[in-house]
Amino acid sequence: MSKRNSQANKAAARERLRLERERQAKKDKLRRQLIVAGTGVLVLAIAGGVGFGIMQANKPSHWESVADESSVTAPKNTEGENGTTVVIGKTDAKKTLELYEDSRCPVCGVFEQAVGETVDKDVEAGKYKIKYIGATFIDNADNGEGSKNALSALGAALNVSPDAFMAYKSALYSEKFHPEESDDKFAEDAYLLEVADSVPALKNNSEFKKNVEDGTFDAWAMKMSKMFDDSGVGGTPTLKMDGKKITAEGSDNAPMTVEQFTTAIDKALKG
Repeated sequence: MSKRNSQANKAAARERLRLERERQAKKDKLRRQLIVAGTGVLVLAIAGGVGFGIMQANKPSHWESVADESSVTAPKNTEGENGTTVVIGKTDAKKTLELYEDSRCPVCGVFEQAVGETVDKDVEAGKYKIKYIGATFIDNADNGEGSKNALSALGAALNVSPDAFMAYKSALYSEKFHPEESDDKFAEDAYLLEVADSVPALKNNSEFKKNVEDGTFDAWAMKMSKMFDDSGVGGTPTLKMDGKKITAEGSDNAPMTVEQFTTAIDKALKG
């Protein structure tokens, strides 16, 4: 091989090596750019995800939103501002028994199962009217929705008739259907409708079903709940007549037997 050819081959080899290094340098630069860009996108994605999460966390819940609504659809058979005055019974009944209850309240369940039938008979006989005030404070203790959802469903029953309301309230508190306090069963529309099937006026009632599933009276339920919160009553069940608490003799608790209730009511009616 001539010296010239040897030099030419070496020069060609050096050129190929230079070109290969340039190509590799460009690849490395592009890879670094892609990594930087990808990292930026990831950071933005994470930041966006965190931002979205914070936004969602701060977003009012459905119940918080409807609580602030100024326009409220109230059920039929109600009175007063936002329809939160619910009075059931004969108009000529001279006395009114205020009844404060939370649908998830286990003690309310015991009261209704023991005394509810007596209350119904007294109202039917005209001994007194019932003024119902619904509460939802149990939901607040466990971030539940059952008290609110059941109260809205009670509004849907009241929209059918006062009798349907009373029958549905009894069914919700019945031993068969009333869940443990820790079980937020009333948050499920399907379960509320299952309970309603035990009430003739509500079974296969398409309007009632639609109002429950659509949450027609959700805002009304929250207004009713606020009325309870503003009442100063600290727990449920609470009974009042003429502004005075009705309690079992010798205690500060609601009467939990028919005998206790009848004794306390007769005393309040005479007072």
